[in-house]
Amino acid sequence: MNAEHRPVTVVGLGSMGSALAAALLDRGHPTTVWNRSPDKARPLVDRGARLARTPQEAIAASPLTIACVLDYEALYTALDPATGELAGRTLVNLTSGSPEQAQEAVKWADSHGAGYLDGAIMTTPPGVGDPAMMFLYSGYQEVFDAHRSTLATLGDPLHLGTDPGLASLYDAALLGLMWSTMTGWLHGTALVGAERTPATAFTPVAIRWLSTVTRFLTTYAPQVDAGRYPGDDATVHVQIAAIDHLIHAAAARGIDNALPELLKTAMEKAAAAGHGQDSYASLIEVLRTPADSEA
Repeated sequence: MNAEHRPVTVVGLGSMGSALAAALLDRGHPTTVWNRSPDKARPLVDRGARLARTPQEAIAASPLTIACVLDYEALYTALDPATGELAGRTLVNLTSGSPEQAQEAVKWADSHGAGYLDGAIMTTPPGVGDPAMMFLYSGYQEVFDAHRSTLATLGDPLHLGTDPGLASLYDAALLGLMWSTMTGWLHGTALVGAERTPATAFTPVAIRWLSTVTRFLTTYAPQVDAGRYPGDDATVHVQIAAIDHLIHAAAARGIDNALPELLKTAMEKAAAAGHGQDSYASLIEVLRTPADSEA
């Protein structure tokens, strides 16, 4: 078998699992699929996938199994009957969960002689197969190296480290970043929309601004690591004054201010903790140690 077209099994055929299997088929991988409800496999079988009748048959069909099911309980329910087939094979688990669940899962896989990677899919199903989309992995480096070319079929594979919980931890952190960014964009869209500016007109300007914000992140990351926050670009006190303008403009136009008020509260906590003349990066100190838990 060509190393670029190794057999793969996909367990779980929800919208994401089906997208994973379809991407593998599109790249020429012999693909076996299994799902608790076999009817979900029909479109994939029509495209050339092989339907396994049992989890045991599914695991035995390929050296690599990719699982993407509802949760870890569903993962164990599906694979516990097939543990006898896991020895010497690799399980890549793309099921969403917590870092602690990932750490337990690698112990479970080890006990059955399987190589294990935990992963996080940083896209929605339509993005699967796009090399620009990130797929995060953590766990054994040698397991990742052995299957990297196959995993690259799904998207850009990034190995974060040997701690199996890292992919889940990054996933949670990055989703928080996404929600905060998107909600900030929606707040801004509502604000300019109050003056009849369409979202389609505001958004290109917002995207250009985000490219500048990424420079701020690059500047502030070393400050966070060093625990020193020189306020030579803009201090927390300056940011508090600036956010008051946003809050006033939004209030005058009837826009909900819960988000900027929350941000202002964090800034004021940082100032009260002695970071008023420091950069915005100093807010990490109050995020790490919230005022109501310092005792």
